[in-house]
Amino acid sequence: MERRRPIHVSQRLAVFVDVQNMFYSARALYQRKLNFQQLAEKVTMGRRMIRALAYIVQTPEIDQSSFINFLHQVGYEVKSKELKKRPDGSAKGDWDMGIAIDSISLMDRVDVVALVSGDGDFCDLVRHLKAHGVRVEVYGFAGSTSEELRLTASEFIPLDADVLLYE
Repeated sequence: MERRRPIHVSQRLAVFVDVQNMFYSARALYQRKLNFQQLAEKVTMGRRMIRALAYIVQTPEIDQSSFINFLHQVGYEVKSKELKKRPDGSAKGDWDMGIAIDSISLMDRVDVVALVSGDGDFCDLVRHLKAHGVRVEVYGFAGSTSEELRLTASEFIPLDADVLLYE
């Protein structure tokens, strides 16, 4: 799909990656993992990246230290927190509020926010950023991105096999 609007290399860009959302989407749709280096290149498109943040939820039984080190090596700042277990046995682990707070905190320093997630919970955030003059590009897999999020974004850019790892 061709971009509808031109990309300007002078644009200041911040990237926010909802790692869990994208990991499970890639696995469910393609049985693959996301290539975070390719993703950064696709999103940046020659623009000036101010910050790239990847948000991870960790569980004690999975060691993600190598993955986190890799993310650092390819230019991401990693924010991590532990999965919270509730007394009823269920678990909660998402970064929705953290992504919202960080993107609002940076909105005066960027022209474009690239939100890499298919989670429809971000629609209000996207509206808020747009109301303050920030272009919001949503990157996600077509088969798992909320329709409302697609329509709310300044532009939805579908991800496909070019950002997947083939091991």
